[in-house]
Amino acid sequence: MICKFFEINKYINKFKYFLFYEENEGLKQEVIKTNFKKFNKENTYKYTEKELINSKEFFFETINSKSFFENEKLILISDVTDKILNLMEEVVESNLDDVVIILSAKRLEKRSKIRNFFEKNKNGLCIPFYKDTNQALITIAQKFLKENNVNFSQENLNLIIERSQGDRISLKNELEKINNLNRNKKKINFNDILKLTNLSENYSAGELVDNCLSKNKKKTLNILNENIPSIDDNILILKTFLYKLKRLRKLRINLDENKDIDKTISSFKPPIFWKDKDTLKKQLKIWELDDIQNFIVNINYLESLIKKKPLISNQIVNNMILEKFANSNILT
Repeated sequence: MICKFFEINKYINKFKYFLFYEENEGLKQEVIKTNFKKFNKENTYKYTEKELINSKEFFFETINSKSFFENEKLILISDVTDKILNLMEEVVESNLDDVVIILSAKRLEKRSKIRNFFEKNKNGLCIPFYKDTNQALITIAQKFLKENNVNFSQENLNLIIERSQGDRISLKNELEKINNLNRNKKKINFNDILKLTNLSENYSAGELVDNCLSKNKKKTLNILNENIPSIDDNILILKTFLYKLKRLRKLRINLDENKDIDKTISSFKPPIFWKDKDTLKKQLKIWELDDIQNFIVNINYLESLIKKKPLISNQIVNNMILEKFANSNILT
């Protein structure tokens, strides 16, 4: 039988075998936590499909054994594929009274054997857990932020939603970071979000920007090649450029006045973290004030251009970055 995830409470007492499939792991966890409260750590057993197939006899000993302290067992089986079908057929035929089994799979095609088995079997319940829509994630985030009195702009909220990539676990992890930060700050600004939020692949926006401003051509090109940024990623990259360029402009003005680069960096407010000092020294030796000013103007223009032509945002950002290496003699 098939049902929607929000209908499962109607069938909890009617079924013993459940198949959860599709990729919304966070929602699966919530459904288990909400609807199977009577099971605790002592009577919940977790396995992967591979573990069960390799130790079938041990598994049947586990589900058949009885304990004075256990009224019922909950068996959670992850990474499920069609390979587990024969095992589940044996389990269902055994007609056990004191065992509830939940199988969790990723995407299962309509022709999947295990999916068809659960859809047609009178003892099995089949439930898809599709990725959350952006609106669903926004609702979750807004509720969390309201409950924790977090002051958060819509722009930053949209950025966090984009980072979650349809995964409420990732979203909640990011929201917890924000909430922890909120305990020490009255208002969370873009720079705070920048520190908490990375590009969706291997590198942060800050690392890309720092390498570009430091004229590290090889590293910059490597980051560009290893990532396929989304539209929001590209907006984040431009905002990161803007933030770091404005800080660099202030440092450049101070340096032009006192002529001492170490003093300029050490006396800057807010204080510069020690690991960023060498990077900023290098950037100050490369960038003159007029160049920084022109770069800031260009960034503002490109941000508005991306909002008008989002489908070519990657091309816009990549061209801008590559232009910074053209006709430059300071390449590493």
